[in-house]
Amino acid sequence: MQIDLAPVRRGRAANARSFAGLMELYEQNYMRLRQIAPDLEVADEMISVVPDHQDLFLSVTQRCKYTTMLRLTYRFDDEETGKTVFEPDLHLKVYHDARVVEVQQMHSRSKGPLYMAEILEQKWMMNRFLYKWLGYCLYQGHYFQPMRHLKAGSI
Repeated sequence: MQIDLAPVRRGRAANARSFAGLMELYEQNYMRLRQIAPDLEVADEMISVVPDHQDLFLSVTQRCKYTTMLRLTYRFDDEETGKTVFEPDLHLKVYHDARVVEVQQMHSRSKGPLYMAEILEQKWMMNRFLYKWLGYCLYQGHYFQPMRHLKAGSI
């Protein structure tokens, strides 16, 4: 069986909501994340501050030989409760050897937690959200520098 590479040669993306499309999305998310956080191996916590935009927080939760688990979020102070709110709150797994990023969990006040999706549609939705959000962050000019003033576990 031969693989049809004509769409790739013409620059067309893989079919949306297909397994191949999802894998392509993982690759694109990796490229965007590495543009925002090229020094991912250096620090466990980073912040990107862009004037007139919400600060973007990244915290590494686990490092392994070929993978890194991290959390990407904005932080808000809820005036009604006085608590800190993280929204959106994405938990990501970076596969360095394969150069892909996968959303493991996505927490949202409006939707609640979505755990390691077994259905292709849910995985597509979460990773497509990450793709669009990373593009938005790049457009705003976000770029992570290692955080020196926060204590470990503060995000």
